[in-house]
Amino acid sequence: MEYLFDQWGQVKRKLNNKHIVFFFDYDGTLTPIAETPQQAVIPRQVKELLRKLSRKPNCALAIISGRALEDIKDLVRLKGIIYAGNHGLEIEGPKIKFESQVSPRLKSVIRNIYEDMVNKLSKIKGVLIEDKGLAIGVHYRLVDATDIQEFLNIFSEITESFTVRDKIKINEGKKVYEIRPPVAWDKGKTVLWLLARQQFLVGEDKIFPIYFGDDITDEDGFRALKNKGLTIFVGEPKASEAAYYVRNTEEITQFIKKVLELE
Repeated sequence: MEYLFDQWGQVKRKLNNKHIVFFFDYDGTLTPIAETPQQAVIPRQVKELLRKLSRKPNCALAIISGRALEDIKDLVRLKGIIYAGNHGLEIEGPKIKFESQVSPRLKSVIRNIYEDMVNKLSKIKGVLIEDKGLAIGVHYRLVDATDIQEFLNIFSEITESFTVRDKIKINEGKKVYEIRPPVAWDKGKTVLWLLARQQFLVGEDKIFPIYFGDDITDEDGFRALKNKGLTIFVGEPKASEAAYYVRNTEEITQFIKKVLELE
């Protein structure tokens, strides 16, 4: 990966006369990682910059998060942009309303696992279990190191029989496990679907996508847009499918300001 601002001249040329489609992850990208999901509140300055970006005639904006759709909409509260919750299992925006087809049987499996998690993991201090409707987030950032193994044992005990029968899919993120339906849909497929809609509206040759993300699930987005636009990892450089990196969320703010200054 190359440091994005070392290549700004080259990047700026790529953006000339293009309709830019921004894809942002939320946690760890638009807001720093927090101890609990409730504490990850988007800074006022970032929100205002996103509002300006969404109103720029040659820009479109989508936020693709692992959070539930209603949760991410409530956190950002901007009109005229696309929201994708549960890594794209549910999407809403201007003239878009989509929910992945998950059978009632699989929804029931997710619900039963959630109740089992609440019952069996409540004894471990620091575990946060997030009900996301179509998925479950099990956060363990606040779990004491001496309790981690017990947490992992119980988590495995609850989920193992469902994973071997392909009833659920488990994604691992930053101190969180996500339990979701075993559907062939992820951030990468979501990005390509949304991109195809934009290409239909304004012309394929005019579209230029930019994807910012910091977590394992964002690698699907980076892979999907390889050689198609800018893929930017947020954080200290490491092995990633992204072509560029920025060091932190503050540098995303800097990048947005530079784009807003473009003619």
